[in-house]
Amino acid sequence: MAANEDEDPSYVDYEAFLDPSFSPSSFANSLVLATNNPNDTPLDLSTPLSKVLFDAQEIDSHIDLLTTRSAIPLLSHATEQTEASGRIIAEIDNQVKSLNESYKQLEKEVIQKHAEADEVRQVAARLWETLKLGRSVGRCLQLGRQLEIQHTEISSSGAGSRKEDHRALVRCAHTLISLREILDKKAPGEEGYGLDKVNAIRSLQDSIIGPIEKSVKSTSEQIVREFNVGSASGTTTFAQSEEAKARIISAAVTLYFISPITGTKPDKWTPQLLLQALEVYLRNSLQSSIASLARSLATLPSLDRTLAEISARCQNIVALEIILSTTNAPPHPLLPTQKHTSDKSNLLQYLLAYLETGSLASYFWRTMASSLATRVQEIVNRGGVSARTLKTNRNTVGEAIRECVIRGSQPPNTITTTKGKSSKGGPEKSGEWDREVAVMVGSVVGNLGR
Repeated sequence: MAANEDEDPSYVDYEAFLDPSFSPSSFANSLVLATNNPNDTPLDLSTPLSKVLFDAQEIDSHIDLLTTRSAIPLLSHATEQTEASGRIIAEIDNQVKSLNESYKQLEKEVIQKHAEADEVRQVAARLWETLKLGRSVGRCLQLGRQLEIQHTEISSSGAGSRKEDHRALVRCAHTLISLREILDKKAPGEEGYGLDKVNAIRSLQDSIIGPIEKSVKSTSEQIVREFNVGSASGTTTFAQSEEAKARIISAAVTLYFISPITGTKPDKWTPQLLLQALEVYLRNSLQSSIASLARSLATLPSLDRTLAEISARCQNIVALEIILSTTNAPPHPLLPTQKHTSDKSNLLQYLLAYLETGSLASYFWRTMASSLATRVQEIVNRGGVSARTLKTNRNTVGEAIRECVIRGSQPPNTITTTKGKSSKGGPEKSGEWDREVAVMVGSVVGNLGR
């Protein structure tokens, strides 16, 4: 009988409500149109509303009937689902407890030990940093002491005399480079990292490294300024000449090494301190020569002696050129990528490139000639006995200047050129200096007028 009642047809159109395309607004519109004439005003909405309410009550009654009839199966199903959920939760609880116990065991055996090991690692890392810093400090202090000893060797007193060991300058330069190699590497992980925070190192830099570096630089520059291999008379002995040569080489190499390297690319680096010292030497020689020759042109009796002095200065410059050309440019320890190409194989090439010339002697005469023209014009413009005497003896003055240029462009007898190197100014090659002779003679004779 219950089955028959379930199968009784219902006037509620369930298929319309279950249709996926069901629209409440369309359904309501169809009800209003079915119960009213579209032309009637106002519309009667009570009938369709009663229809909807009656259908809702019918569906509610049907639901109540179904739940009443199927209460036992529904309760049984709910009970089964609840019991199954309880069993699942109990099983999950056991798994969670086991997982928590495993985590505690893992924490005890791994995480705590890892934390302890990490502390040990940090301690070991700090000890290693301290050890490296200590080694760097020890090396710097050792090099500082070595630098002090080497600096005292530059000028050592003995037997009532003071003797200079110019080779100690080069040793000081090497030690200064070693100190720079440590102190300039300040990035983390490098040898000099953290040294600037050590009081002993700051004191070392202020009281030893800085003053000694200035002293080494000053002594080297003084040796360059005082370079002299003898006069035109040739009174200097070969031993004295060799000593002067050795001194200038030591000074040049020292200035080469201690020249700053920061802020320049390795392939663009030049030994600035060396070039500046050599430029000062050339400038002093030029200034002295120009001033003395200008005075002698106004008082001709002193011209021969002045020209002899000028030729001696130029001979010193020629000797300097030969010495620099035979002194190879040493590899700089702080420039590992430096390429010693053929055009920078010796120290002379740096100077020639710096002065933009091909010869120091030619540079000397041409620079002097460019300054003499105005001096001669001043003498002529002043007039008087000096100007008339100079004009009268123009041929003699011109020949004396010519001989001075040729003689000054020859290397001193105590300085020998390297094998295979052409030497301008030999007796048989005086013609090679015709341009310099013409420039010098023209700067004086050419400005005398008629």
